[in-house]
Amino acid sequence: MNKFSLKSTLLFVTALLSAPAVMAAETPVVDSGATAWMLTSTALVLLMVPGLAMFYGGLVRTKNVIGTMMHSFVAMALVGVLWAVCGYAFSFGPNILGGWIGWDSSFLFLKGLDNSILPAGVPEYVFAMFQGKFAIITPALIAGAFAERVKFRSYCIFILLWTMFVYFPLCHWVWASDGFLFNLGAAGAIDYAGGTVVHISSGISALVVVLYLGARHGYPKTAMNPSNLVMTMMGAGLLWVGWFGFNAGSSVSSGLDTARALTVTQVAAASGALTWIIIEALKYGKATSLGIASGILAGLVAITPAAGVVQVDGAILLGIAASVISFHAIALKNKLGYDDSLDVFGIHGVSGITGALLLSFLIRPSWMADAAAAAGGAWTAAQQLGVQATAVAITALYAGSVALVLAILIDKFMGGFRLDRNAELVGMDHSLHGEHGYGLLNLN
Repeated sequence: MNKFSLKSTLLFVTALLSAPAVMAAETPVVDSGATAWMLTSTALVLLMVPGLAMFYGGLVRTKNVIGTMMHSFVAMALVGVLWAVCGYAFSFGPNILGGWIGWDSSFLFLKGLDNSILPAGVPEYVFAMFQGKFAIITPALIAGAFAERVKFRSYCIFILLWTMFVYFPLCHWVWASDGFLFNLGAAGAIDYAGGTVVHISSGISALVVVLYLGARHGYPKTAMNPSNLVMTMMGAGLLWVGWFGFNAGSSVSSGLDTARALTVTQVAAASGALTWIIIEALKYGKATSLGIASGILAGLVAITPAAGVVQVDGAILLGIAASVISFHAIALKNKLGYDDSLDVFGIHGVSGITGALLLSFLIRPSWMADAAAAAGGAWTAAQQLGVQATAVAITALYAGSVALVLAILIDKFMGGFRLDRNAELVGMDHSLHGEHGYGLLNLN
């Protein structure tokens, strides 16, 4: 979210109850245009979840398609309820516990939002539901790393606890007006739509859990071919479309900032896709469907933190950099031998870090001028890089540490995290759900 364009909105959210008489007297009028766009953006972000299910489902073996897609769909159910009950209160309430989390009891079950309209002219219900979709998709991203080898019940417990103890605090730190990363340095840590909160947190958590759980049985000697690359391509397309809501919706308006974010999102995705298939063509003599899908995601992830501050040339550079770096990160994974099944760290973690850091050198001059004014003097790219690097390091250390603790607790005290060998060899679809994705007898 853009610190300057959204500051008044976020201040309103966290100060909603501090001056009820004043707020009642100055209640904004609903802006139907902005509200319509935010409703559309909310739906687009939710569309990304079944898109992710298709993307991941097509990449796993036939015997694990349903189980893998269930990981995305159950996040809509579990986190969807959790967010409405207490997630918004923890994420956007005023600081408690030294700023580790927020809290506002009136936000429980979203009751305090019933008559609330944000300064941007958008009903606060819409903003809450928009943010709730981010909370849903983030833990679902993690599932791709340990695909094909975890118990469904254990996964459900993990994402509930991870959302409570990782996502809600990070969301508060980065996007609440009194969050310490929001206020870090002169201009705050730049994370327009979730580079740290969504992608780095999920990517690092995924890596840590994978290293703890270990590889799938047979990896890397046994061939583990994708079941349906057509479905993966369709999923990638849905993610690209949904990402316009993800990024452009984060303006919480319908205006210039929205247009800027939408434009650079499109350009970065195209740049990332083009770069990846060029790399493949040069290295292997052919471009692949999985390659172009990976490039799309790398570009989209890299532009996510930067969508409010870079221009088109910066978006192109971020798409290129993300694809180059993620391509080599995945190649390094193959050499090191750890089993990040669907390259969650290699794309979401690595491209998220790439975008969060490199944006420091690609910020539009007008934004830097505002930052300099806030600093009471000059503000340089090097200074912003220091802020960004601090935010990235804190996010990675915190998310990784908590994810590891949760994985250990679930594994040791809640019936185990991994499937047993026989269940894994049979496949999640049959052993966990009693179903088969394609109605076929062949379970490989």
